[in-house]
Amino acid sequence: MKLRRISKGLGEIQREGHMKVPARFYLPTSKLDELAEEQALEQLRNVAHLPGIVKYALAMPDIHWGYGFPIGGVAAVDAEHGAVSPGGVGYDINCGVRLVATDLEAARVRARMDAIVGALFRAVPAGIGSSDALPRLDDRELDRVLTRGARWSVELGLTAGSDDVEHCEEGGCLAGADPDAVSPQARQRGRDQVGTLGSGNHFLEVQEVVEVYDETVARAFGLEQGQLTVMIHSGSRGLGHQVCDDALGALTRDPGRYGDDYARLPDPQLACAPATSEAGKRYLGAMQAAANYAWANRQAMTGLAVEALQKALGLGPSDVRARLVYDVCHNIAKHEEHEVDGEQRRLLVHRKGATRAFGPGDSRVPAAYRSVGQPVIVPGDMGRYSFVLVGTEKAMGDTFGSACHGAGRVLSRHKALEKARGRRIHDELREQGIVVMAHAKRTLAEEMSEAYKDVAGVVDVLVDEGIVRRVAKLRPLGVVKG
Repeated sequence: MKLRRISKGLGEIQREGHMKVPARFYLPTSKLDELAEEQALEQLRNVAHLPGIVKYALAMPDIHWGYGFPIGGVAAVDAEHGAVSPGGVGYDINCGVRLVATDLEAARVRARMDAIVGALFRAVPAGIGSSDALPRLDDRELDRVLTRGARWSVELGLTAGSDDVEHCEEGGCLAGADPDAVSPQARQRGRDQVGTLGSGNHFLEVQEVVEVYDETVARAFGLEQGQLTVMIHSGSRGLGHQVCDDALGALTRDPGRYGDDYARLPDPQLACAPATSEAGKRYLGAMQAAANYAWANRQAMTGLAVEALQKALGLGPSDVRARLVYDVCHNIAKHEEHEVDGEQRRLLVHRKGATRAFGPGDSRVPAAYRSVGQPVIVPGDMGRYSFVLVGTEKAMGDTFGSACHGAGRVLSRHKALEKARGRRIHDELREQGIVVMAHAKRTLAEEMSEAYKDVAGVVDVLVDEGIVRRVAKLRPLGVVKG
């Protein structure tokens, strides 16, 4: 593998062999050795073999090993002549994060954090079994979820404010969803999981805006220092997992059926099909349906969380104003227009553990934010902080308008459990002023801060390279884990 350094935070794996393009990674030189040990760079190099890939395969600074694609990977292929790869989206289709801003001062409600976290814990289920506030999903109603996305939950009155849909990426719905492409097994797994958090790194977090870096952009986003916010991180649950599993099962049986470029991919986990083939279109239709399910899921949890917050504080809906700042997905493949070699081209952009970060003036950014750029929400870990960033024009040219999605793991779940043995993570967090409740005891050990990179360092790389700008830092006050 031939590496070269382009700038302080950007390196490149030079093209060789059957690579279609070079592979670029945003990472300080000091981190190269530890990354090489994880084989994540080798996975990035493999992605550069995808049929139809343009410019270069990309990795964000939160890169770590994943299935086929590294997590933190971005690959844009020609929409008509390129491949779609389920491994480039991942098992949790449209796993994403949203930020809700309130008009509450964090300092005034901090003493009630136990009550707030307890109310959120009871209101938002984590596993199987939707909230009583949601209807049972028969086939007809599930089809509506898969085609309507966030609007399905909004129509049930589960909202933060009146402009929730406008503040979701893609309006909270992908138009190409095909419910018929979602298998019976996937549909069954999704019947009772709308409005549920899930486990692992998914969370519901009450936060305080502790620092504002850019007053103008923060004002446009409706954020100010001392403000109470709520962040939700979840995805398409069992339905999305099954959609990915179904597609991989179909595509790995005969990798050479679409020609030599598909037969000689260096990793079977990169199994793919031409995006315009029957198999490709079927996966995309099912994936888009799963993405809409995820948006309906996060939207439903938003309504449940805002109502729980109000009740915990003994307040009515008119006493607490809340609004969705933005909702971004970070496991998705989407058709987008981007400039490549001076020409506007229609691409299929895979983002796996990467967040869209469109710059100012782009018509795809909500009107309220268009003059400053798209909000980029980057959660950290439950013991430190998260960031709100904003996309830049440079991102549009360098990364297909993409940025990091989080901190990135440095410890496996097994190693985290070993490191936490004998410790009381719950009490350690409380000593830091953070109230936490988890549906599974081992989750706190698996998700402790030491299991993750410091997200500030991840963000610094992209800020220094001009891909994003800092807007605000958020500190956790209360956390609900699956």
